[in-house]
Amino acid sequence: MRKFIERALAKLQKLDMEQIHALVSQIAMENEKLETVLDSMTDGVIVLDRSHRVTLYNKAAQRVLPVTTPEMEEKPVWTVVGDREVADFLRMSLENQDKVVDKEFTIDSGGRSRVFTISFMPLVQDGEIQGTILHVEDITERRSKEARLHRAESLASLTTLAAGIAHEIKNPLGSIGIHIQLIQKTLSGAGRLDRKTVNHYLEIITEEVDRLNRIVVDFLFAVRPMDARLEEQDVNKLLEDLIEFVHFELEEAGVNLETRLAEDLPLMEFDEKLLKQALLNIINNAVAAMADGGTLTVSTERRGEVVLVHVQDTGTGISDENMAKIFEPYFTTKDFGSGLGLTVVYKIVKEHGGEIAVKSKEGEGTTFTISLPIPVKELRLLGWKGKRA
Repeated sequence: MRKFIERALAKLQKLDMEQIHALVSQIAMENEKLETVLDSMTDGVIVLDRSHRVTLYNKAAQRVLPVTTPEMEEKPVWTVVGDREVADFLRMSLENQDKVVDKEFTIDSGGRSRVFTISFMPLVQDGEIQGTILHVEDITERRSKEARLHRAESLASLTTLAAGIAHEIKNPLGSIGIHIQLIQKTLSGAGRLDRKTVNHYLEIITEEVDRLNRIVVDFLFAVRPMDARLEEQDVNKLLEDLIEFVHFELEEAGVNLETRLAEDLPLMEFDEKLLKQALLNIINNAVAAMADGGTLTVSTERRGEVVLVHVQDTGTGISDENMAKIFEPYFTTKDFGSGLGLTVVYKIVKEHGGEIAVKSKEGEGTTFTISLPIPVKELRLLGWKGKRA
C-alpha cells in the first residue's frame, strides 16, 4: 500500500479532483486501520521524535501510564505523566540514551497497586534513528499469579527442607540417645567407675551436638532471606582474591589451576561476600570431584548483556540421574555433607538476578556457568546519526 501511495503522490499534478479524492480517502482508510490496530492492542505504545515529543500513541498507553491529559501530542513525554518517579525516569533515561528493557514500576491506582513495565526501542527509518518507541505493559495480573506460584513453591520447598532436616537430625539424636544410655549403664554398674569410657561417650555426644549445630546453621542460611548489598565492583578482582585464598588448598589436593579472565569487563553490581561464598562452594565441589588431582579452570567472558563466570573441573562428572537433583536441598553424593552447598549457590545467584547452568559428563568433568546481568547504565542505545532536531 505504501508503494501505491508513493507512486500516486509522484503523479499528483496529473490527477484530477476525483482521483485525488479517491487517493485521500484511501490514505484516510489506511490511517484509520492503523489507529484501530493500535487501539486494539492491550500493551501501550508511544512514539517519540528525536526531541522526545509524543507523535503517536494508543489507548492502552493512556490506560496503563498515569497520564495527566487526554491530548499528549507534541509534548515531551515526561510532562504528560503524573507520577513523579516515572516522569523523572523517562526524562533522565531518554536524555542519556539509556537502553531500557522491562523497567518495572508500581503505582497506586484507585486504592489498589498496579504494576507495569516500560521498554525503549529505537525508531529506525532509512537506516537512521528518528526517535524512540515506548512499550508499556501492565503486568499486575502476571505479578499476582507469580506471587501465588511463588508462595506455593515456597511451601513445597519448606516441606522438602523440613523433611530433609528431620532426616539429618534423626541420626545424631539417635547416637546421642544411645551414648547417654551407655553412660547411665556405666554409672549404675557395680564396682569402680570407668572414667575413660564415660569420657569417650561424652566426646561422641559433643561431636554429635556440634553436628546438630552445623545442620541448624546451614538450614537457617538456606531459608532466611538474604540481605544482598549490591555494590559496583570488578568480577575479575573478586576471582583473583578468591583464587589467592584457595591456592594452597588446590596445591595440596594436586589440582592445577588455570585462569582465563577477559579484559575490559564492565563493572558489575554484586555482594562480594555472597558471590565469593557461591564460587567457593562450587570450587570446593570441584576439588572434591578430583580426588586424584586434575585441572581447575576459572574463566570470565562478556556475552551480549551478561558477564559469564565459568568454573570447569576434570573430575568424576555428574550422572544424568543426579543432574536434575543437584540444586535440591539435602541432596548430596558425599559421605559427609549437608547437601545445601549448591542450594545456597542457586539462591545467591538468583538474589543477583542471574542464572546458573551446569554441563557435565561422567568421567570427564563438570562446568558451572554463572550468568550475571550487566547493569543497565552500562548498556547504551545506539548513538544518533546526524544532528539532533
